[in-house]
Amino acid sequence: MLMAWIGQNQMGGRTFVGSRGAAASGGVAARSEAEARTFLQRVYLFMSLGLATTGLVALAVASSPAAIAFVFGNRLVFFGLLIAELALVAAFAPVAARVSAGIASAMFFGYAALSGVTFASIFLRYTAGSIGGTFLITGGMFAAISAYGALTRRDLSSLGSFCMMGLVGLVLASVVNIFLGSSMLYWLTTFMGVIVFTGLTAFDTAKLRALQERGELGAGQAVTKAALQGALTLYLDFINLFLIMLRLLGGGRRRD
Repeated sequence: MLMAWIGQNQMGGRTFVGSRGAAASGGVAARSEAEARTFLQRVYLFMSLGLATTGLVALAVASSPAAIAFVFGNRLVFFGLLIAELALVAAFAPVAARVSAGIASAMFFGYAALSGVTFASIFLRYTAGSIGGTFLITGGMFAAISAYGALTRRDLSSLGSFCMMGLVGLVLASVVNIFLGSSMLYWLTTFMGVIVFTGLTAFDTAKLRALQERGELGAGQAVTKAALQGALTLYLDFINLFLIMLRLLGGGRRRD
């Protein structure tokens, strides 16, 4: 969830690649809804490819006893991978603003692959059927919520602010519960997480659409890099929502 918090902060506009000055008031309509839809389609395509990369890598690692022993049998390796993930998320926006779209793409898919290595742990805890069923449910939820964010004309700024505050509280509560081990706090953060990440999904999608419509993403490679950053943000929303839903629906746990 800490990675999600970093990713959300990078959506604040200041670090969004390809940003440029506000257009004249009469030029706001120059970016058509068709262009916004095309941009969002690129975002969803990158996000989907990132999720596929994560899933395939996770499955490959979970299917290899040697890989499992290397990653999860050595705490130094496992926590080193987690730190590398955090570093990639934090560095994505500032680095992507200075490098080519190809390098930004390599960073995005490198992060997705790295996440797959650490997410292999869910295959060791839950059955494949439980994971698959939860993924489909999460995908349906995400599609409906993101579609709402893409189509609504309501200002979702207040929702975004509320969810950001909730996300900070969620991260803090999760860290505290590592030491407390409270089952009540565990379930409280689970239900809170569902609310936070559904809200953030709608807000982030609406913000991406609005940025494109206002012409604040630039052109050429800048648009591609902006689509990659948007994909990373929605990828984090989806992954965190999926992991939280797995807490609720992943009843078929494997026993050691």
